[in-house]
Amino acid sequence: MRNLIDFLVKYSTAMLFMLLVLLSCILLFTGNTYQQSVYLTSANAFAGSIFEVGQSVTGYFNLRNINQDLQQRNASLENEVLNLKNEIAYLKTIVPLDSATEARIPSARFDFVMATVINNSTHRPRNFFTINRGSADGIMPGMGVVDQNGIVGIVNVTGTKSARIISVLNETQRFSVKVKGSNYVGSLSWKEGNPAIAYVEELPRHVKYNVGDTIVTSGYSTTFPEGIPVGFVMGQVHTTDDNFYTLKVHLAADFSQLSTVRVIRDEFKAEMDSLNLFDQRTEASKNK
Repeated sequence: MRNLIDFLVKYSTAMLFMLLVLLSCILLFTGNTYQQSVYLTSANAFAGSIFEVGQSVTGYFNLRNINQDLQQRNASLENEVLNLKNEIAYLKTIVPLDSATEARIPSARFDFVMATVINNSTHRPRNFFTINRGSADGIMPGMGVVDQNGIVGIVNVTGTKSARIISVLNETQRFSVKVKGSNYVGSLSWKEGNPAIAYVEELPRHVKYNVGDTIVTSGYSTTFPEGIPVGFVMGQVHTTDDNFYTLKVHLAADFSQLSTVRVIRDEFKAEMDSLNLFDQRTEASKNK
């Protein structure tokens, strides 16, 4: 108690001064319109700055949710585009064209399953990554996987709640592709080394291309629909084959930053795979 009294006595002058200043400010800002306006303006500006900082911090931590929402919307739009292309291709096969209005439009062929990459590798000869979706979500081996930039792999093994994906960065895996605007198909493969570079082989010599042209999926399999970006032409690689050439390609997807991906479900996959298997068996029996 004695120490408190000594403290009050020692700093009584300073505390009295602060009290008088406080009372003066109260009287000044409550009794004068101009000073009150200045105070409110300054206080609002200060409070606004504090709220802006708080909103920035909150917005930063919400970026993941915002990104997932944008990915979902983007996937929905891409799905619509793929199915519209499928419907247009179907309508083009109808003769005469007048009957198109009476024809039964096929149901949506493609669908996307959103997933998050939970494990990834990029510097091995055979790279894989894992997603947090599996057979319980309709994921099956052989399904194509894309991100917001282009193709990234093919489903290899599925568990109930997760799946392993063969990355494009896997030297054993090949993808059917073509130069956008061309109907000639080549084979995309990755060679161990740079995770941003791949090669398109077996392109006929007469296929025209320019540096910067887009390489897209050919659509000649049930893994990927036609026209999904794969990469961009960097130039031609010298080969000894006079009939074909090889293009060096900068991959569209950034495999070091894989986060949210989409697995493509093709409603026709089972039927088309069954027909392909039948054709292969028929061809094999003829060669016996």
